[in-house]
Amino acid sequence: MNDLEQIIEILADGRDQLAEKGVDQWQGEYPSRDHVKYDIEHGFAFLAKSDDHQTVGALSLVPAPDHAYDDMHGNWLTNTDSYIVIHRVAIHSAHGGHGYATQLFEKVIEEISNNHPSIDSIRIDTHKNNQAMQHVIAKTGFNHVGELVGVYGPTDECFVYEKVIEHQVKSNIQIAG
Repeated sequence: MNDLEQIIEILADGRDQLAEKGVDQWQGEYPSRDHVKYDIEHGFAFLAKSDDHQTVGALSLVPAPDHAYDDMHGNWLTNTDSYIVIHRVAIHSAHGGHGYATQLFEKVIEEISNNHPSIDSIRIDTHKNNQAMQHVIAKTGFNHVGELVGVYGPTDECFVYEKVIEHQVKSNIQIAG
């Protein structure tokens, strides 16, 4: 809970960035203080720190099932309940333009691939007009799998993505020269 205000500030900054770009995502009550508190209380909320230990962003990693996707129009790449969802991602505008969003996604993918063998895929969605997030999602290997309407607001249209995880196989065999 010590990070609550910092996460709220980062998400509010993200809301402002979206508004400046004319994207209607997050312009209502979502994400709310209650969402962030819930994420923190359940261990879903994370801060993103740069190599020089500055906090540059925030995100939530929410385990399945995510019922927001119950009415998705499309098809998942995996037919499983062993997935994790990236929600509420924002890089603070003071740290924009340094590739932190891409690095954050790459780090999440690496962590899940290397240390969570029971997770089959990562899922995410974003507003149909959020081109910056769509770029990062595609750049980090996610596939567009469907659309959602009305999840974050009555007429919000979102694109849904999934990335199948390729787990690192660890071997007990050593090669000696």
